[in-house]
Amino acid sequence: MSAFKALFLLWASVEAAGDCPAQCRCRGLQTMGLLVDCRGQGLAALPALPAHTRHLLLANNSLRSVPPGAFDLLTGLRRLDLAGNPWHCDCSLAYLRLWLEDRDPEALAQVRCATPEAASLHPLGQLTGSQMGGCGWRLGTSWDSAGIWRDVALVAVATVALALLAGVLRASAEALGL
Repeated sequence: MSAFKALFLLWASVEAAGDCPAQCRCRGLQTMGLLVDCRGQGLAALPALPAHTRHLLLANNSLRSVPPGAFDLLTGLRRLDLAGNPWHCDCSLAYLRLWLEDRDPEALAQVRCATPEAASLHPLGQLTGSQMGGCGWRLGTSWDSAGIWRDVALVAVATVALALLAGVLRASAEALGL
């Protein structure tokens, strides 16, 4: 490795470590990312995390939930340690479950539910929707409440689409001399 490349890596890791949350310890990795170590700090909420976080250690805190989208901007995140937190496994933890299923299924087994009673002491990945409080999509209004106006709008859109298609077909036929 050239001296210039080594200096650049050192500068990049020091620069990125400047964004380290106060409760955590950060160090640069050779992979151009950060290891953010927040283990055992009594955290009740996620701190603001540096964008270059590659390994995030959150074990043995007081975390009960993760806000939706919390890890979406951490595109380089490869390792997540969540063990030893008193997770409240209801619909508010659905984001974390889906995120872990997609990106780190092994870490999903570390997330053990402390509450509610139906989920207590189970791994998050093994819970059913009813154990998590009946999570699912709830429509703001029933399908019937939209009434006839929704149907009128659908018919209008379909009519316009068909008229445009007929116009294109007619213009094509004329251009081809049919």
